[in-house]
Order: sequence, then structure tokens, then C-alpha cells
Amino acid sequence: MTSRQKPRPWRQLQQLIRHRPFQPENSLALRLYVQALVSVGIIATDITAADAADALGISFWAVPLGIVGALWSWHTRYRPRRYVQGAIAVGMVAALAVFLNQIVSGADTRLTLAALLIHLQVLHSFDLPRRKDLGYSIVIGLILMGVAATLSQTLVFGPLLLLFMAFGLPALALDYRSRLGLPPQPAQFALGSLPLRQGVLLFGAAVGIGLIIFASLPRLGRYQVRSLPVSAAIEFSGSFDGQTITNPAYQGDGNAGEDDGGNASGGIGAPGTVDEFAYYGFNSRMNQNLRGEMTPQVMMRVRTQAPGFWRVLAFERYSGLGWEAVYDEAEIAVLSRPRWMLQFHLPRIPSLSSREVVQTYSIAADFPNLLPALYQPSQLYFPLDQVAVDAGGSLRSPVALSDGITYTVVSQVPERDRTRLGQTSTDYPPGVRQRYLQVPDAILPAVQQLTRTILAEAPNPLPHPYEQALYLAQYLKQTYPVKQDLPFFRAEDDLVSAFLFDYGGGQPDHFSTVLTIMLRSIGVPARLVTGFAPGEYNPFTGLYVVRNTDAYAITEAYFGEAGWFGFDPIPGHEIIPPSPQDPQAFGLLRQFWRWVAGWLPPPILGWIRGVGEWLLAIAGQAIGWLRWLVGGGLVRRGVAGVGLGAGLWLLWLLGQRLRHWWQLRQLPVPEAIYQRMVAWAGDRGLPKRPHQTPLEHVALLNAQLPASVATAAAALSEHYMRWRYGAAAADVQHMQRLLRQIKRHRT
Repeated sequence: MTSRQKPRPWRQLQQLIRHRPFQPENSLALRLYVQALVSVGIIATDITAADAADALGISFWAVPLGIVGALWSWHTRYRPRRYVQGAIAVGMVAALAVFLNQIVSGADTRLTLAALLIHLQVLHSFDLPRRKDLGYSIVIGLILMGVAATLSQTLVFGPLLLLFMAFGLPALALDYRSRLGLPPQPAQFALGSLPLRQGVLLFGAAVGIGLIIFASLPRLGRYQVRSLPVSAAIEFSGSFDGQTITNPAYQGDGNAGEDDGGNASGGIGAPGTVDEFAYYGFNSRMNQNLRGEMTPQVMMRVRTQAPGFWRVLAFERYSGLGWEAVYDEAEIAVLSRPRWMLQFHLPRIPSLSSREVVQTYSIAADFPNLLPALYQPSQLYFPLDQVAVDAGGSLRSPVALSDGITYTVVSQVPERDRTRLGQTSTDYPPGVRQRYLQVPDAILPAVQQLTRTILAEAPNPLPHPYEQALYLAQYLKQTYPVKQDLPFFRAEDDLVSAFLFDYGGGQPDHFSTVLTIMLRSIGVPARLVTGFAPGEYNPFTGLYVVRNTDAYAITEAYFGEAGWFGFDPIPGHEIIPPSPQDPQAFGLLRQFWRWVAGWLPPPILGWIRGVGEWLLAIAGQAIGWLRWLVGGGLVRRGVAGVGLGAGLWLLWLLGQRLRHWWQLRQLPVPEAIYQRMVAWAGDRGLPKRPHQTPLEHVALLNAQLPASVATAAAALSEHYMRWRYGAAAADVQHMQRLLRQIKRHRT
């Protein structure tokens, strides 16, 4: 080919690529900040993954390798990197293959996606020559923090988020400088292009505004999520009939007929001590002749659309010193799900009306093979192939739950309408009568007589079982005290009889047992149910932290076509167990305030509440006036519109005044005095235009104002110009006297 011949197209493309303009990023501070925030994102993802399921353990090698890659990219930013980019492409294909293999094997999709993103970021760190490449890393770090936020269940994520912001703000400032083409400034390494004081103020403002927005945003409870969290699938190869319950609080495995009465031998009513960590009521046999207290331990964390009583197990047979939940094979339904999906559709008892509530449970400690859930569960997303539902509506798993298991329940929670419940039929089905009206013959006459006497002495007639249940629960709560030092029952004793006639009280769970038997004695079907209180709400994570000490027992009574409803007779508890109410859009703000109020001293808390009540009273009065105006005729509405417009206009003027006052506060004193004079002249139709000098503005004032005022304005302007342009010391007191002299002129 001669020199006059044109090069072939592929040679033109090769020359274009070879001579393409290339501008590497030379700001070392920007690179360090970007790598720091990416490292925080990787560590946050790794730590929060340990909260949600299993620890990835990926940050131990990903962070150092990412730092090595970033340093190598800095030293080779001027060199061609075609071979490096090819190796990175091969590594990305390998990372994708690992990801697909983990997906096929049934691993937790949340963790596999997080691992894939970290792998890609580590590979990307070896190719960061330009600012645009660093921008990609900033975006990846932000995505990693978002993934960590979805996995987080504790406050450990909070400090990491603050650290991420501390690195992110100067990184953004340096990135902006690079976009403007400004050279890097090593002297401003501490906070990028921001002075230290401004950087700290910006960081505090961002955190404060973020917390306010986070707490104030409405939470729409009716919005139902259908992409529901569930941990990785668990393989189970044994046979499952749903009849076995395993609980570490008992020596046996929980099956009927074994020595599982508690941490003492001798059967279900034998004296003994409670287990240190496991609640004794999560077992097929419940021995209420145990004494002692548990050591607090976090059992699970719950994300829910509405709090409630996390129901675990229902008991139907009273044994005198405890309860039994023994179901035969026909009374336990074993359900299987398709292998390609994790959803179970559960049978439930029809009710008059219900509200759908979605809950996600993350187990944090070893737990029996029982699944806490709001009553009544209709759908279950669970990582095993089978689950069982007993006749009491409790869910059972083939294996015991362990730390890291996550599952989701969709419940149709019956709504408690007192009027409708008071009209339900008392013609109970034979199966319900046979199972839930059992009372030992030895105590039936005495308990029945006492119950009827209590109801007969009520101030108002109680014709319906629902009203009777409410009254009896309130009566037990107010009449009998909790006795933690209660002695052990003897083998011939009966718990209910001893509670009512001998000791005059008992332990917390004994109250629910007594209420259940009292209802049964007057023909109201009832059962004992164990579960958890909602737990402690964490406004930062949005999770309810449930501990073993939150477990207790309540009474459930049956009201015909309405179904089962709970009652809590334990002193210090609400009679109606925690249940979902109407959705509260600003419930988080209320929860957040309760959390803050718990840390404030009583005097400050009382003062804040007083101010809040005063503001609420004013707001209520204003709303009442608006309703009165708007609710009237045309004249009232017209007055309301004019008044509202005038009020908004006055608020706007006040805001302008405050803004001007704040701006003057930031100026040097001589400058502020001069600007006050300019503002005074502007209010009188003599503004200083941007193109005018101070002397030209004085000439305008001389032509429009009286001689004395114009002379004072000229003198003040002269003092200002000497200070502003002549570097002379300002006589502030004299300038203030001149300003007062000018303002005394009212026309």
C-alpha cells in the first residue's frame, strides 16, 4: 500500500482507538475516599448477612484485594490495560457462573446477589484509570449499602452507615471538583473541598434531616408485598407426620407418654425448675408446676405490617397441673409444596371479617419445630418441602428452627367487632364441644358456682359469652395478685382450685389457665394458647426484637361463626392481647417518639409534652374554625378563602423578613449597617440597583429625600466606602447613630 492510499477501515478504527484522548484521574484523595466507602459497603454487607442468615465471610479477602487493585490502578493509570480488561472480563464470567450455580443449588438469593456484586466490584477495582470508573465504584458502594440495609436486623448497620456517609460526602465533593476540571488539592485532603467545620455541619445536617424524613414518612399498612423474604431451601430426608415437638426445655422430645414434664423427673405435674433459655409452654405437654425465671435471650426478629401476639401452640386438654396438646394423625394435616416454589396454602376457619397482615420472622436462637405466626395464617413461605397444621391452628416444621432461618407468613387476622361478637350463635359444633369444654369432674361444681356468682354480681347483665369472657378476664386481673414465690403444688392438688380457693393468686400463666377453665365451666369453648408478645420495637431497623422472656400464655374463646378470639387476664397486660388495629400512617413517628422519650429526664419530657399539648390544642382550634367556615354557606367559604390567603401572605412576608435578618447576621457589622440603610430606602421606593455604585445611590436619595436624611445617608455611605474600599477602620457606633437618624424619617 502506497502512502497515498487510504488505510483500510479496520486500520482506521485501530488508529482511532490508539489515539483516543485519555484523561486519567490524578486525585489521590478521591481514589482513597472511593475505596474507603466501597470497603465499608463490603463490610456492611458481610456483617448484616450474618444477622439475616449465614455470614458470607467475604470481606476478609475482598477488602484487601480491592485495596490492592485500587493501588495498582493508581500506579498504572497512564498505561494501556487491554490485557487487564480481558482478564477482568474472564473473571466476571466466572463470577456469573458461581452465582448461577448457587442459585440452582437453592442458596439464599439475597446472599448470592450480594456476593456477586462484591465479586464484580473487586474485579472492577483493577481498572480505575478515569473519574468515570471511580463513579461506577461509588454507585456500587451505594448499592452494597442498600443491600446491607435490606439484610440488617440490628443496630450494627447504623455506625457503618454513618461511616459510609463520612467517606461519601468528601468523595462527592472531590468528584464534583474533578468534573469542573479543577486540579487536586492535597492540602484539603481531610474533607475533600470542604473545610472541616463546614464538613461537620453538612454531615450533621444530612443525618438530622434524614432521621426526620425517615420518621415522618407515612407507612401505608394496606400495601401488601408479594416478593416475600425466605431463607435458602433446607433438605429434609426423614419421614414427617407432624406429631413430634422438640423443645430443649424438656428432657424428652415432647411426645406424649415420655418424661417431658420439665427439668425434673416424675411426669407432667412434678415439681421442677424452668429451663434457663427455653419457654416451657412450647411443647405437647405443659407442666405448670415449674418455678424459676429465664435468662433474657433474643429469640427472633419480626418485620410486620402490624404488631400482634405471635401465636405458637394451642392446648386443649387440662390435666390438673398443666396442659396437653396431643393430636392423633387425623387431626394433623401435613402439607407439601412444589419444589419450584416456597409457598404453602394453609387451611383456616372462616370468620366474619379479617385483615391481611404480612409478617417475616428471622430466628436468632435455637427454637422448637413450631412456627410463630399471627392467627390465622393463610399462606406460608418456608424453606422446607413440608409443614404440618394441627387442629389448634398451630404450624409445625419437620426440623427444629435454628439461628438464621427466615420465613414469611400471610395471615387473615379476624377483626374484633364487639357488637357483632355479641350477636354470634352459641350453638357450637359437636367437635368444638367435645374438645374444648373438658373440665375435671372434681373441680367442676366449685369452679362453676364461683364463676356464675361472679357474673351475677356484675353491675350490668352479661347475657352473651363474649361479654362474660371480658368481665371474667377483668375480674381475675383486678382481684388476684401475681405470686412469684408460690410453693410447689402437691400431686393431689389442682392448679385452678388452688389458685381460686387456697392461694388467692398464682404465676402469670396460671391466670390464663384459670380463665380458660372458668369459661369452660359455664359452657363457653376455650383453650390455652402460648406465644410471644410483640417484643421491643426498634425504630431504626423497623423490626420487633422478641426475647424468650416475652413468651406467655393467653386464653382463646370460641364464638360461633366469628371464630377464636384471645383474652389476657394477666395483671399488667391489656385484656385484649396485642392485635392489628386500623393502619396508622404515622405510627413510626409515634414509635420513634416513645423511644426518644424513654431516654429523656422527666422534667424535660414533661416540658416537651406540655408544649406539644399546647400546639395540638392550637391546631385543633384552628381546624375547628376551618371546619366551621368551610362547612357553612358561600359567605363562610369566601371568608375562609380570603383569610387563608391573607394568612399565607403574612407568613411569606414573615419568612422574607427572617431570611433578610439571618443574611444580615452573617455579614460584618459595617456591611450589615449599610445594607439596612439600603433596605430602608428600598421599602420607600428608592432601591439600589445592582449596577449602581454607593455614590450613585446617594445621588438618588439626595434628589428624593429631605436634606437632613440625605446628608445622613451620604455620611453613612462614605463611612461604608472608606471601610469597604479604603481599608479604613469603621466607626460602628457613629454608623449606627446615622442609621437611627435615617430611620426616624417616616415619610
